[in-house]
Amino acid sequence: MIVYHGSYVLVDKPDALHSRLNVDFGRGFYVTPIYGQAEKWCQKFIRRGKDGIISKYTLDEEMLNKLNVLRFSSYSEEWLDFILACRNKKDTSDYDAVSGGVANDKVFNTVELYFENLIDKREALKRLRYDKPNMQIALRSEAALGCLRFEGSERL
Repeated sequence: MIVYHGSYVLVDKPDALHSRLNVDFGRGFYVTPIYGQAEKWCQKFIRRGKDGIISKYTLDEEMLNKLNVLRFSSYSEEWLDFILACRNKKDTSDYDAVSGGVANDKVFNTVELYFENLIDKREALKRLRYDKPNMQIALRSEAALGCLRFEGSERL
């Protein structure tokens, strides 16, 4: 599978160390199979006057499937609970990789209302069912990062 990483630098040797802890799926190197999504990730850097660079990789799915991977196929109660734990730095799981929907701008508003206890879980899931998930994969271990092969990059 071809995957992309949007940044302000070329990343030919990915690592999880430069990731923040309190993001959707915890510390990891984030990629997506959706080029347009990587492009959007670059836009926040471009708006700050930095470069936008999309790095391209081949992800060996056969190797990845041998690891401890958590997959979310939709926005669900489990997805919401996992995001909440990760964003609050309370994730104690040992997944090598986590894949699923992105809490993007549209979804983030609902997630924030839930995090702030302004809506309950049922209402949050009701609102999220109308949003088609984007896709992100957080590679959280060296074994998972070993499933990537750098193919090149493109400056936007």
